[in-house]
Amino acid sequence: MLHESFLTTPLAHRGLHGAGVPENSLAAARAAIDAGYGIECDIQPAADGTPMVFHDYQLSRLTGRDGFIGATEPGVLSGLRLTGSDEAVPTLAQFLETVAGRVPLLVEIKDQDGSCGGDVGMLSARVAEALKSYEGPVAVMSFNPHMIAAFRAVAPEIAVGLTTCSFDPDDWAQVPPERREELAQIRDFDSLRASFISHDKADLANPRVDALRAQGVPILSWTIRSEAEEEAARLIAENITFEGYRPVI
Repeated sequence: MLHESFLTTPLAHRGLHGAGVPENSLAAARAAIDAGYGIECDIQPAADGTPMVFHDYQLSRLTGRDGFIGATEPGVLSGLRLTGSDEAVPTLAQFLETVAGRVPLLVEIKDQDGSCGGDVGMLSARVAEALKSYEGPVAVMSFNPHMIAAFRAVAPEIAVGLTTCSFDPDDWAQVPPERREELAQIRDFDSLRASFISHDKADLANPRVDALRAQGVPILSWTIRSEAEEEAARLIAENITFEGYRPVI
């Protein structure tokens, strides 16, 4: 089950980042903790499968270096610096050591199949391995239900959910139309024994979201960027993932 703190503590999107404090960095984690917020972070694999806290598939936007994170060894990644800072790309293990259970931690595993299909590799298992000894409120989610199924197979005791949206074809062209429809209707929720969804603020009127909410399923919403957006989202969602402003706790 999802720990109650995920419904009461706003979650800083990729940590509490801003000028000089890059997203998904240890500094962003510390800033969120100091401010009393929870943390949402993203996981990509290094070349050897090590879970890294990083959003993009390519390195360029966040490090200024060409190439893909999945083709780069952890030692090289630790030597890079996130743009505008002295922060390195952290491993999940380093991130967990920094957070240390002090605030709720929502971990999103990025799709490795390319089309939200079943070719997910070992990343979910590696994340599960890292979290098994972690003490503190933690939950795991992904846009790809297959990532969550693979995670649950290794760590069934950890709460899991789905990152969800309308799966607009302009944004998800690589996903077959039939699968987009299934994902938009959140049809994998029950079979995964998921505990929650984190849904796009622009699609909260989705009838399936309303149906899950009526069943008592916790609804989170992403990514909220103002007090006005928060007010609108909270008409449906119990909690938010935010950036660019500071919600009242």
